[in-house]
Amino acid sequence: MRVLAIIVNYRTAGMALDCVASLEAERKSSPGLEAIIVDGGSDDGSSTRIKAAIAERGWATWVTLLTLEENLGFAFGNNAGLRWAFDAGRAPDYVLFLNPDTVVRPGALRVLVDALEAHPEAGIAGSRLEDPDGTPQVSAFRFHSVLSELDAGLRFGPATKALKRWAVPIGIPATSCETDWVSGAAMLVRRKVLDDVGLLDEGYFLYYEDVDFCLAAHRAGWRCRHEPQSRIIHLVSQSTGGISETRMKARRRPRYWFDARRRYFIKNHGLLYALCADSAWLAGYSLWRCRRLLQRKQDLDPPRFLWDFFRNSAFLRGGVAQ
Repeated sequence: MRVLAIIVNYRTAGMALDCVASLEAERKSSPGLEAIIVDGGSDDGSSTRIKAAIAERGWATWVTLLTLEENLGFAFGNNAGLRWAFDAGRAPDYVLFLNPDTVVRPGALRVLVDALEAHPEAGIAGSRLEDPDGTPQVSAFRFHSVLSELDAGLRFGPATKALKRWAVPIGIPATSCETDWVSGAAMLVRRKVLDDVGLLDEGYFLYYEDVDFCLAAHRAGWRCRHEPQSRIIHLVSQSTGGISETRMKARRRPRYWFDARRRYFIKNHGLLYALCADSAWLAGYSLWRCRRLLQRKQDLDPPRFLWDFFRNSAFLRGGVAQ
């Protein structure tokens, strides 16, 4: 069983090497495991450091470094790794997409492979992501919708309860289950899925490429599974500068996040649906901001979030999946 783990690095050489080191033990149960580190044009000496570590640690028989000239995004980097494998005649049976800010717990890969082997209708399986102390992170999700966007903006308990069946996060499942999509931070994909739907959409620089890929697989008839017995440490946002961290004051949201969100809705549901989704979020979030002021709740949102959302919405930048 050939498994190719792809780790896209950009100025995070230390974490990428720790990630590969955690994979080394997985080769005992998955001897066909290979890894490729794709460096997206890091200008901090990452490639030199990674190349030296591969030689010093004796990884050259199963770890490859692929150096790109520039950083063109997460999807582009992963696709570069896939193209390298196919061109080299080393096409895998499974592809493991891994963030550089992950550490694989013992046996995690085997659980994912066994899950897909046991469920031929499933083409994608995701791990339970967790903090270093074992605290679970939400790792299984529903597809985004107008109602999920309303709930995300509103943040009002009774409304959240009423809209629970549409909420994107589905909680922390204790047992193996089907789900709409799983995080690309740790996602195993059957090669046949790639044959059916193609590679990741390089129109996404960062964020939403995983949900877009899972939706394409879903529309092609493939199922997606969440496997909580496969446990992987995820150092949340360490490789992306804190964008996904919800437990502290966030930095201003970068434009590529808004571009990715807008692209996802327009590409998959059309401009009218994207406008409805944006309207739902803007209305809900505006009400939340008023309620936060009245109730003097702590503000953990990114600076200028409402304005940035509106000026990057489908209202002002719609028409094409930019």
